[in-house]
Amino acid sequence: MANYEYSKWDGSQEFSPQSADKLFEQIAEYLMQYGEDVLRNLDDVDDDDLPEVVEMIQKDGLIERDEEGRWTVTPKGMRKIQDKSLHDLFLTFNRDALGRHETQQKGEGTVSLEDTRPYVFGDPLTNIDMHETLKNAYTRQGGGVPIRLTSDDYVVHETEYQSRCATVVLIDMSGSMGRYGKYYTTKKVAIALQGMVRSQYPQDSIQMIGFYTFANKMNERELLNSAPKPVSMYDSRIHLRFDMDQPKGRVPQHFTNIQAGLRLARSHLLRQGAGNKQIIVITDGEPTAHIEGREVVLIYPPAEKTAAHTLAEVRRCAAAGIRVSSYALIEDYFYLGLVNFVQEMARVSNGVAAYCSTEDLGKFVFESFLGGRHTRRYHA
Repeated sequence: MANYEYSKWDGSQEFSPQSADKLFEQIAEYLMQYGEDVLRNLDDVDDDDLPEVVEMIQKDGLIERDEEGRWTVTPKGMRKIQDKSLHDLFLTFNRDALGRHETQQKGEGTVSLEDTRPYVFGDPLTNIDMHETLKNAYTRQGGGVPIRLTSDDYVVHETEYQSRCATVVLIDMSGSMGRYGKYYTTKKVAIALQGMVRSQYPQDSIQMIGFYTFANKMNERELLNSAPKPVSMYDSRIHLRFDMDQPKGRVPQHFTNIQAGLRLARSHLLRQGAGNKQIIVITDGEPTAHIEGREVVLIYPPAEKTAAHTLAEVRRCAAAGIRVSSYALIEDYFYLGLVNFVQEMARVSNGVAAYCSTEDLGKFVFESFLGGRHTRRYHA
């Protein structure tokens, strides 16, 4: 991770002109680490008093003011951040290791391969290999011109059918994710994954959902601006209930409600028409919150009751045909309970689970994503 010093600009710091792209990369790095507070510090600065650095980036179309006058990253800026994150991530592991996986389900879209086979009625004419077809006819008639084609001469490129895939990435936003660069890395991997889907799998859909005491969907900009929920309680034992519709008092946000994230992900995926559906869960802790009826229940230390409610939702996802992959970020020695829990998630869903460090997270998530979007070679 690059080292940057971040502080509020007060006009006294020296400024060395750089390119807009380079400056925007630095601001994007701050956004990755600190969230939207980076841009909020600029909101109260009058346009006439804007630092030269901000004017350069604005003129390049990378940031702009929204309808409320708040600074925000433009779609062009988001694409640049996604592409940079994807490039940085691929530098950390061998891209060739991310292979395709086959399935029995035939999907949409084709990719031409080097292999050929005889033409069969119904094959797309665009797949005809004219070079091999003419060579077959020329050989059959013993040379000479004109070359007269028969149905037996035609060959077509072998193709690979690609199934559409709907993916939800569940991102832990609990208070502990702020330690050891866990949320920074998770956010960067998620943004890189968005970039890969946009550029390489445009027929797919991908949705980010953050889970904490509750869960909510995040669009691209909200993901970039996000940060872990600050810890607001330090009691050694906690057992609280809050009405989700009319809570009495302030609800602590920093708990880990995997069940709420899975429930929202399942609801989203059931409305998608893709042939393959998957959920990728990234967490650094056992669940400490769950939903009962219209109440959210907070229990710390983690309790069997919360685990049971969470695993019941995992089963519902599996019953709906949704592939569940869970990745536990392990940075401390006392994570045995988390390892056991994600393994149990894999057992009840017949899915995938692993524990890893932040350094390996990108490879695990990308392999999981590709494993969930299957391909099948077409045979007539």
